[in-house]
Amino acid sequence: QVQLVESGGGSVQAGGSLRLSCAASGYIYMMGWFRQAPGKEREGVATIDRDKSTSYVDSVKGRFTISRDNGKNTLYLQMNNLTPEDTAMYYCAADRGEFTRRPLAAPEYDYWGQGTQVTVSS
Repeated sequence: QVQLVESGGGSVQAGGSLRLSCAASGYIYMMGWFRQAPGKEREGVATIDRDKSTSYVDSVKGRFTISRDNGKNTLYLQMNNLTPEDTAMYYCAADRGEFTRRPLAAPEYDYWGQGTQVTVSS
């Protein structure tokens, strides 16, 4: 069983930065960050596999950076130049499978954290 624990959310003004962390237990191949704003569907933000290959949704490219430390089994999301549109609950997701056709699609992931809130004010 894989357990995921997120931390690092909070409130920040537009243009600010936050860093999210996700501590994982067990072997994981693919990890990702997803977010869900009230009244909206869960959206894939960024993903990274064990070989450090990454993917990003267009709206965060150039602002967010996903990384992972395989030794510590920890996932990170550095978020810079935040905007109010980034406000959402952010979830860490993980999957043990090595063949992920759609890395930014939520159904590809079997394990989820409890979420951490990110609020960006204008």
